[in-house]
Amino acid sequence: MATKHEQILRHIEELEVGSKISVRQIAKDLEVSEGTAYRAIKEAETQGMVSTIERVGTVRIEKKQKQNIERLTFAEVVNIVDGHVLGGREGLHKTLNKFVIGAMKLEAMMRYVDAGSLLIVGNRYQAHKLSLQHGAAVLITGGFDTSEEIKKLADELQMPIISSSYDTFTVATLINRAIYDRLIKKEIMMVEDILIPSGESFYLTINNTVREWHQLTESVGHSRFPVVDETMKVLGVVTTKDVMGHDYTTPIEKIMTKNPITVMARVSVASAAHMMVWEGIELLPVVDNHRRMLGIITRQDVLKALQYVQKQPQMGETFANLIMNRFQEEKGENGIYFRGEVTPQMTNHLGNISSGVLTTLVSESGSRALRQHKKGDMVPENITVYFLKPVQIESVIEIRPKVMEVSRKFGKVEVEVYHQGNLVGKAMMTAQIIER
Repeated sequence: MATKHEQILRHIEELEVGSKISVRQIAKDLEVSEGTAYRAIKEAETQGMVSTIERVGTVRIEKKQKQNIERLTFAEVVNIVDGHVLGGREGLHKTLNKFVIGAMKLEAMMRYVDAGSLLIVGNRYQAHKLSLQHGAAVLITGGFDTSEEIKKLADELQMPIISSSYDTFTVATLINRAIYDRLIKKEIMMVEDILIPSGESFYLTINNTVREWHQLTESVGHSRFPVVDETMKVLGVVTTKDVMGHDYTTPIEKIMTKNPITVMARVSVASAAHMMVWEGIELLPVVDNHRRMLGIITRQDVLKALQYVQKQPQMGETFANLIMNRFQEEKGENGIYFRGEVTPQMTNHLGNISSGVLTTLVSESGSRALRQHKKGDMVPENITVYFLKPVQIESVIEIRPKVMEVSRKFGKVEVEVYHQGNLVGKAMMTAQIIER
């Protein structure tokens, strides 16, 4: 039996894209309290099914798939540019394919405008009209309005026309930044992207016996299964070790490992991999907030996913990438080391290298040194950094990692930082190694 929260989420999922959603209406339609309706709508927003826009309300939107996560809906553009909608509210759920800056003659401008575009332009009414007729939305900069005729046309065509008080450069920068952030997120694969849904995975119930465990093991070829109750709540996990020495008629409930380790769908695959390596397990049940089973992930699926991510082209750079790009990897007598300059962006308000940047340099250089000895993904577990001398802006420094210990699942690195031959910083890092 589904809970009220789950019933509301299912109801929202079944609504047509573009539908308006209100707490009061949901509470009335499904006969639940407004508090329950509000919590479910917020959960739907987290899952990417709805979007809330100021002065417009909450709208059912198309849930983004990984392949088009870098695209934005017009509703999200409104939020990004602090805009307000002049017309075409019914089209806010639609996704924009590209944005065009209208800084040219009208005829030339229209060559770049096609269906699904967003034209960023000032108070040029004719451009607003032609853009809508081409199937593109309009974002008016400088806080300008448009004519009633164009607002009516936007409503008829269900294409948004938005006004923002920001100038064209600021608007374009804000939208570009939002797309860039999404490209970085695209590379972070989540458990929900790779899980085997409960409908396609194998599990046992608390009413099953050891006999049924043997039958299931023989038919599917593996021996670790989640154990659920009648509501699909995960209560345990059963493996060969649990079953050994027990009679075929023994109930699974009596021999299973209770309160097993589980993982939520919105956890990163890298985090799940670290958990599986650390705990030495081959399978993790994926659960919701109420510990109901959504599916499972296996160690093999996790490793495949990590390999897939590494083969993807770099789409957006994180701060760690930007910092390490300033440093050249070189080879010395004692192995690899990194040489680079402390740029203004790497310093604190006193003009010295910031603690966060130095910790990143230690983590990244230590991980790269470990990879020379052991192939796999490094997950830093503990970093102790000693600042011996201040390192000033525009100093050229060397980061020298030295591998102290390495095993199948564990690595230990000492990292020294030098400036003009003097030791200015030292660190010790331990890391978990996730074998590919």
